[in-house]
Amino acid sequence: MRLTSFSDYALRLLIYAARHPDRLVTIEEAAAAYDISRSHLTKVANVLTRAGFLNSVRGRSGGLELGREPAALSLGEVLRVTEPDMAAAECFGPEEIRDPNRPGALDAAIRDALAAFLQVMDRRSLADLLADEQE
Repeated sequence: MRLTSFSDYALRLLIYAARHPDRLVTIEEAAAAYDISRSHLTKVANVLTRAGFLNSVRGRSGGLELGREPAALSLGEVLRVTEPDMAAAECFGPEEIRDPNRPGALDAAIRDALAAFLQVMDRRSLADLLADEQE
């Protein structure tokens, strides 16, 4: 399983916002902190805002803040939003694109592995990531 940089940047932006609960954070400062393209981070922020993970305040004094408490934001939920094609590999896709030469048992094993991965990520929250930083 390989996650995209989009998910990596999404988690970084959520962590950055969570580290600054007392104020709005800007895309510019988060991009500078992580050395990420501002335009790419803007796309990430838009997806996270539409999903309700971030709140966006417009205007000169605007910025971003968490849309939920860190403990209420599971990593699995974030990954399901930021990796919409996670299950789109051939072995997970519709019957018409599956490889007829690959055993169905392999497809089932890969589906089980993906489900197990997401179950573990569902048990982890943004708060867990922040707690790990402080240890």
